[in-house]
Amino acid sequence: MRYRLTFVAGVAVGYVFGTRAGRERYERLRQSAQQFAENPAVRNAAESAAQSGREAASKAAGLVSEKIGHRLPDSVNEKVRALRDHRTPMDDGWGTSNS
Repeated sequence: MRYRLTFVAGVAVGYVFGTRAGRERYERLRQSAQQFAENPAVRNAAESAAQSGREAASKAAGLVSEKIGHRLPDSVNEKVRALRDHRTPMDDGWGTSNS
């Protein structure tokens, strides 16, 4: 109940501030956010973070397979192997750009 009340209070405060700021302020904030996201430095940082995340996930998957892979059912091991073989490192589209 406490969390529900906090959420409702947050929505009410956001609504009041949003209506006071108006559409013009919203458009300025949206445009600023869009310019920030299109900044080449930000895009490069996002690509680097995505690549680091993929590498960390790959290492973690290898360690987990090493440590507990023998305890998992064969069907799970086969599924993991199939997924690993099916995907390439840049297959997901995250962090890639054509610019």
